[in-house]
Amino acid sequence: MTAQTVDTSKLWDMIKNIRFGMLTIQGTEGQLYSRPMTTQNGEADRGGVIWFFMSRSGQPLADLSASPDVNVVYADPGADMYVSVTGTARLVEDPVKKQELWSTVAKTWFPGGVDDPDLALVAVLVAEAEYWDVKANRGVQILKLAKAALIGDQPTNLAERRRVRVR
Repeated sequence: MTAQTVDTSKLWDMIKNIRFGMLTIQGTEGQLYSRPMTTQNGEADRGGVIWFFMSRSGQPLADLSASPDVNVVYADPGADMYVSVTGTARLVEDPVKKQELWSTVAKTWFPGGVDDPDLALVAVLVAEAEYWDVKANRGVQILKLAKAALIGDQPTNLAERRRVRVR
């Protein structure tokens, strides 16, 4: 499958209601770690950047400075939607953007508020994303899977699958 440079609105429509993404970072010894992170993007932030708040004193931020290539995975099994995003993460020193993205939920992790010295704003500059969006209802899916199993073939047309190049 080749990546297509297309309108990213479908991608953002899929992830806008999935508040948590699994952010995968390469550790200092080469191992991969995935951590649930709250996506901070609002309606105005539907471009090529995913925003996260992180602890300045935590290991993830140290790992990002050594190896900024990341993957973020979103899943909504109830709606049969899955998104995998690859990009480059960087620390952003922008108090205005922090204020814009701030929420009462963020205060749970950063009790000092938007000016908490431990609060770091991280931008993931999206390079490419791949998504799977299953349109068929469960009954149709089961029939297609059963048919494929009976004839010894792989099921087709179960989901819309696209690879989107953002930058």
